[in-house]
Amino acid sequence: MSASDKYPSESGRRRFVKGVVGGAALAGVGAMGSATVNTLTTAGGVGGGSTIAKTIEHTGGPAPRGLPQVPVRVTDDGYIQGIWPETKTITQEGQEIEVAQQQLGGVTYSGAWYQYCGVESQENIQPNFESDNLFRSASAPPYDWQSETYSGGDRIHVDDFANYTEWGNGIGSEGVGKPAEVTWRSEDAETNLNVIVIRSPQIEEAAQNNEWLQASTDQGFMAYLNVCTHFCCIPGYKVLEESARYGAADGTYCVCHQSTYNPFTIEEALFIARPRPEE
Repeated sequence: MSASDKYPSESGRRRFVKGVVGGAALAGVGAMGSATVNTLTTAGGVGGGSTIAKTIEHTGGPAPRGLPQVPVRVTDDGYIQGIWPETKTITQEGQEIEVAQQQLGGVTYSGAWYQYCGVESQENIQPNFESDNLFRSASAPPYDWQSETYSGGDRIHVDDFANYTEWGNGIGSEGVGKPAEVTWRSEDAETNLNVIVIRSPQIEEAAQNNEWLQASTDQGFMAYLNVCTHFCCIPGYKVLEESARYGAADGTYCVCHQSTYNPFTIEEALFIARPRPEE
């Protein structure tokens, strides 16, 4: 193991092994018409196993399933915050462990939704990692409006999305949804959780008669973890003109292997969440 794979010895922090998922056998199963099981898992960890997550819709390409949704709320002072599940202790295979899990909008919302592609080994995915859970601007976002408004690490505010029903950047249609590239639960962490947050009239409309969306979106804001479920690449929402070739000019597109996603349709995906490293 190289030195870059470890925390500095002087940090005094718990160690988490970094890494990403390699190739794996994938098997599809029916669940809400479009769920997929990822059969890759590893022994020696905790908090993994069969998981049903809410994800943005996978619409094409080799990715096995959609990207996990991050429930959001707008705080009283107008900042956009990701909801992290409550921490509780459960017994798993005869061992008491901490998990992040709660009921939200009639759904079991779990931190295991994000346990894939090596994310499960990050300290900020641990149930008891301390964070205010506010979304903060990425340091080099692909959107001109965001780089002109925020510096890296600034909190994202509802007022800066006021033109979301008209916003466009020359890719796809205008008024579909105004995005920002953000980090979540990443203050004082070695590795960021990269998230896309979008304010969209489509989300507002969809939430009117949907218990889950009423609980997991707010004022038209929705979000998802921006890590492709195929080979862990970083997709883009309305970033590349090339996305139009794959029917994703108004969606999310992963340039690595042309997987596409629709962030305005939420579906369920059944998969095997990778265990977190033992503490």
